[in-house]
Amino acid sequence: MPPKGSNAVTKTFEMLELLGESPEGISAAQAAESTGHPFSTAYRLLGGLVESGYADFDPRTKIYTLGMEVFRLAQKVAHRRGLTGATKDLLEDLTATTGESSILAVRRKDAALTVLTVDGPQFRTTTDPGDESPLHTSALGQALLAHDPNAEATIDSLDLEARTPNSITDPAQMRDRLERIREAGWAGQSEENDIGMNALAVPVFDLDGRLLASLALAAPVFRRSLDELVALVPQLTETAAAIAARFPR
Repeated sequence: MPPKGSNAVTKTFEMLELLGESPEGISAAQAAESTGHPFSTAYRLLGGLVESGYADFDPRTKIYTLGMEVFRLAQKVAHRRGLTGATKDLLEDLTATTGESSILAVRRKDAALTVLTVDGPQFRTTTDPGDESPLHTSALGQALLAHDPNAEATIDSLDLEARTPNSITDPAQMRDRLERIREAGWAGQSEENDIGMNALAVPVFDLDGRLLASLALAAPVFRRSLDELVALVPQLTETAAAIAARFPR
């Protein structure tokens, strides 16, 4: 049996495991020291992980951290194996209180990645863990995009393709929408992402004020109007705060 780290695949997984054991991130020099690989090898392996989305790199601090692709795969596995996650009870309570489906999503590049859903008693959500929705059409995505510090540049880079006749495709209109979201504290959309569905989302910030995720309630238009969903903002923001409290600093 070849020794640990003797081939490229093993070295890559070894580096990925090291990132998982380093929640605050790690530099290429630290990775080289920890693994015993030459700096050039560590740098190349980390670069490959960044390129594939399994690692993120902060050019200011020169620090590498786990990327969202790892999270997406983990959610696929968790969903398939019936695992619930640390926040499912909070979403279950939210759905029980409101009677509507609840969804938790995180930002992944130019999409909102669904990580957890709890279906309402009479309706199944149109997204599953691991699914992605556009930032500009979904309430989940708009709540994330509104609090992107580089929102202006992001809007310019997005392909504002319509998913329905109600989708916003004009950059100026999208900027106006995001400004209203920041002022109101919530994002609402009516049949902009899926025909027949209304949704309302709020951002989830950690205790240091950093954006973690977005939390939404989704309902078919025949049962709740968007205005009726807006009345549930207090329950949404309360649940968002409870979710944030479970994320360590």
